[in-house]
Amino acid sequence: MKQNSKYLLPVILVTSLFFLWAFLHNINPILIPHLKKACRLTDTQSSLIDSAVYFGYFLMAMPAGWFMHKYGYKKGIICGLFLYGVGALLFLPAASMLSYGMFLFALFVTASGATFLETVANPYIAKLGDEASSAQRLNFAQSFNGVGAFVAPIIGGQFILSGVEHSSEEMQRIEAAGQLDAYLHAEAATVNTPYLIIGVLVLLLAALFIVIKLPEAPAQGGTGTGFSLKVLKIPQVSAAVLAQLFYVGAQVGVGSFFIRFSRYAMDLPEKQAAVWWSIAMVGFMAGRFAGTFLMKYIRPEKLLAIFSIANIVLVGFASFVHGAPAVYALVAVPFFMSIMFPTIFALGIRGLGEEAKMASSFLVMAIVGGALFPYIMGRISDATGGNIQISYIVPMICFVAVLIFAWRSGKQGDPKEKISLSH
Repeated sequence: MKQNSKYLLPVILVTSLFFLWAFLHNINPILIPHLKKACRLTDTQSSLIDSAVYFGYFLMAMPAGWFMHKYGYKKGIICGLFLYGVGALLFLPAASMLSYGMFLFALFVTASGATFLETVANPYIAKLGDEASSAQRLNFAQSFNGVGAFVAPIIGGQFILSGVEHSSEEMQRIEAAGQLDAYLHAEAATVNTPYLIIGVLVLLLAALFIVIKLPEAPAQGGTGTGFSLKVLKIPQVSAAVLAQLFYVGAQVGVGSFFIRFSRYAMDLPEKQAAVWWSIAMVGFMAGRFAGTFLMKYIRPEKLLAIFSIANIVLVGFASFVHGAPAVYALVAVPFFMSIMFPTIFALGIRGLGEEAKMASSFLVMAIVGGALFPYIMGRISDATGGNIQISYIVPMICFVAVLIFAWRSGKQGDPKEKISLSH
C-alpha cells in the first residue's frame, strides 16, 4: 500500500501529459479553417499549420531522446512543458500582429515541447510502479490521449471558431467599407483566451513538476545501437517506415481539411462541422477497443488490410460523391484508422533484437508524412479552384500504400507475439 501511494501523484501528473499532445494534434482541424479565414490564406498556405507541427516532431525527436537519456525523465518533462507553454503563449502576439509566420513559429515551439513529452512519458509511466502492472498503467494513460483527441475539436469549435463565414462578395463589401482590418483582427483574437489559459496551466504544471519529488529511473546503459541508417536495410523496417509515412499523411490530411470539406460538400457550418469531427474521434477511440478485441481472432496484418480497404472505399466515395453522404463517409474513416499506427509500428519491429531501438526512432520520425501530404492536398485544391473534395484522393492513395504493406507483411508469416494497440 505504501509503495502504491508513493507513485500515485507521479502517475497522475505524468498521465496528464498524454492529454496535451493529443490536444495539439487534434486542434489543427480547427486552426486550419480559422487561420485560413483570419489570415486570408490559400488551402496550400493553411496546410503549413500541419507542416509546422510535424516538422517540429521530425526535427526534435532525436534531440528529445538524447536529452532524456542524458538528463533524465523529470528534466525532459519540465523542458517539454516549458516549450509547450511558451509556444501556446506565443499565439497572443501572433494574433495581435496578425502574423501567420508567428502563428507557425508558435505551433513549431509547441510541437517541440510535445515531442519531448511524448518521448519521455511513454517509457516513464511504465516505470512508475510495479513492473507487473506497467501495461495497465500505460493503457490507462493512453486513454487520456483519446480524451484529448475528442475534447480538442469541441473546445476549438466553441471558443476559437466564430461561426462567421462571409462569402467573397461580402468580404469585398467589408473591405470597401474600411472594416476589413478590424474584422480580421477580431477573428484572429479568438485564440487569445484559450491559448492564454493553456499556456498558463501548462507552465503551472511545469512548476509543479519542478517542486514535486519524482522517482528517477536509472540511466540506460549498455551497448545500444547508435544512430545509423543501416537498420533501414532490413526489408520489414524500411517497408514499415514508408507505410507509416503514408499513414500519418492520410490521418492528418483527412482531419485537417474536414471542416473545409464539409463546407464544400454539403455547406455545413464550421461550428457544426467541428462537432461532427469530435464524433469521428469518438469512433477513433472505439476502433482501438474493437481492434484490440478483433486481434484475438484475426492476424494483425490481415486486420490492417481489411481496415485499409474500408478506408480506401470510404475516402474514394467521399472524394467523388457530393452532399451529406460524402461527409458521413469521412466521419467513419477514423474508426478504421485507429489500429494503423500501432499495428504498422509493431509489424515493423517484430522479431528484431537490439535493432528494434533504432527502427523505432525511424518509425517515429516517419510522422513527417503529416507535414507533406496535407500540403499536396492544399496544392491540388488551389489548382482546381478550391475543390478540396477532389484533393482527398491523396489520403485514398496513402491508404493503398498501407494495404500493400499489410499484404506484404502477411506473406512474411504469422508471428506468435500479439500486437498491442496502446500507442
